[in-house]
Amino acid sequence: MLTASELSKSFGPRTLFSDVSLRLGSGRKVALVGGNGTGKTTLLEILAGIQIPDSGQVHRPKELTVGYLPQELPLEAGRSVFQQVLLGAEQVTNLSKEIERLGNLVAKSSGEDQARSLKSLGEAQSRFEQIGGYAVEADAHRILSGLGFEPEDHERPMDEMSGGWRMRVALARLLLSAPDLLIMDEPTNHLDIDSVSWLEEHLKNWHKGLLFVSHDRDFIDGVANRILELSNSRVSEYVGGFTDFVVAREELLASQQAAAAQQSRQIAKAEKFIERFRYKATKARQVQSRIKALEKLEKINVETIEDQKIRFGFPSPRRSSRLVAELVDVTAGYENEPVLGNVSFSIERGSTVALVGPNGAGKTTLVKLLTGQLTPLEGDLKIGTNVDLSSFNQLQTEVLDAKRSVLEELRTVSDVESDGRNLRTYLASFGFREEAADRKVGDLSGGEQTRLALAKTLAVPVNLLILDEPTNHLDLPSCDVLEDALNAYPGTVVLITHDRYLIRSVADSLVEVRDGKASWHEGIPDHVLFPIGGSTQKTKEKSGVVSNKEAKKQDESRSEEAKLMRRLKKVEQEWEAAESEVLLSQKVLADSDLYKDPENVDVAVAAHNAAKDEAARLMAEWERLSNLINGTS
Repeated sequence: MLTASELSKSFGPRTLFSDVSLRLGSGRKVALVGGNGTGKTTLLEILAGIQIPDSGQVHRPKELTVGYLPQELPLEAGRSVFQQVLLGAEQVTNLSKEIERLGNLVAKSSGEDQARSLKSLGEAQSRFEQIGGYAVEADAHRILSGLGFEPEDHERPMDEMSGGWRMRVALARLLLSAPDLLIMDEPTNHLDIDSVSWLEEHLKNWHKGLLFVSHDRDFIDGVANRILELSNSRVSEYVGGFTDFVVAREELLASQQAAAAQQSRQIAKAEKFIERFRYKATKARQVQSRIKALEKLEKINVETIEDQKIRFGFPSPRRSSRLVAELVDVTAGYENEPVLGNVSFSIERGSTVALVGPNGAGKTTLVKLLTGQLTPLEGDLKIGTNVDLSSFNQLQTEVLDAKRSVLEELRTVSDVESDGRNLRTYLASFGFREEAADRKVGDLSGGEQTRLALAKTLAVPVNLLILDEPTNHLDLPSCDVLEDALNAYPGTVVLITHDRYLIRSVADSLVEVRDGKASWHEGIPDHVLFPIGGSTQKTKEKSGVVSNKEAKKQDESRSEEAKLMRRLKKVEQEWEAAESEVLLSQKVLADSDLYKDPENVDVAVAAHNAAKDEAARLMAEWERLSNLINGTS
């Protein structure tokens, strides 16, 4: 159990938090929420032992293991993805190297030296089995597959991984290490919907301690059993998930408002008595009593969240044609290498369309088609008349100039001042009020930089918005504001996000990008948003009202699911056979007679490695097929 008592931290004259006390341990799955810049990351780093508080103490028992996933990672190179993940099981990795060393020693030695080495090898292999060494490797492959890595990616060098994929590797390593307390800062930021769904299911079964920051309300609701809110320099704890927290917080605010109103009436009454009888000798004692009571009175403060006052401002765009974009039998890709084929759908004025699917499936390719960065290899793409577009992606925060002020950075947008708007008023709608507009970009938090990048994207009137993961690094209040703004926006929106709550709140339809296809879905089907473990029957299916078109789709889905089930059963049988081969090869390696002939040792070791690789490949294929079946059921 980790305990923290009376923690406080300030930066210059600004107090982030004070008098924070909490407990973290087995079974407590805690989500930390609060506005951008309130100190959530700082608090996590103090609890993880990276920063030191100004005052207060953190007690970590010596035997307690703590794992921490930050938002930013140093570059890791020189290993494969799988080797990097296995560092999370250091004891197993070290013992595996020792077994390899002893095996080589046995092959090269003879006589008594070989006998000693052989004995040490047997003992090492026995320890390896006792600590679940072979299971750890299988777990590493399973976790990587759950986080979106294809089987062939497991052996790719870390040097080839982008920042988002490196973050997934770090998350996989951390999950494999299974620390007593897992601390994560925005773990879903670089995940797609499939991976978020898998991680949610994985953490539902996490029986150790967990503390995480996330802006994903569905993820918080699915994982957390406690909420810590950091607001107004204090931390308040609520029991339950995010929905329970919202209800409890509203009740608390209502209670505070009622108590504050009652206290105001009592103060007014006392002040009126003092004013009326201040100079009456017969009332002097009562007057002094009331004056002393007012001096000692602790005024009740009603909590407020400043960021809830933000209102993202959208300049009014001109009206586009009814048909904003239409794709007919489009094949798209790069240098004649198709990524997507037979894509046909249309986007109408005023609609909000969400693009969902695994990373790397082709969502970015679709966006490049719509923005004109890419032309179809085959088929027709038509963009409507009077369509003005602006796009936002996460890279836009990386090109902000750290030396400029917030206001100076906004002024780099061409034509931003052509309509005579007050730019400070515009920035205030994104949370940069008064002196905040003069802060240096380099001093902003990740969420504040995201808000500034959004402000730049939306500064010039457009009628087609393309937003790629706009909620990454935003706090929950800002996500709420973005949701309200998108619902009020009169133009057309194409949205890429892993935030399932935001999709359900603003989107009219989905385009599911998967396996080289882009499938249009009217409405927001649960089985698309929750591909692993969270699928539910459609409301219309429950009520028995199903159109012919929907019935046909259901039949096709059931046929596809039957094929997948047959393939799954075959792969499962092959996997079991491969695991048997692994066990047989282990027995061969354990036979002391083997090591009399070095050539036989080499053959046996190669056979063992091949069997392990085949078992891992089949396990990953089984996981992939299981995920597909969950997505179609």
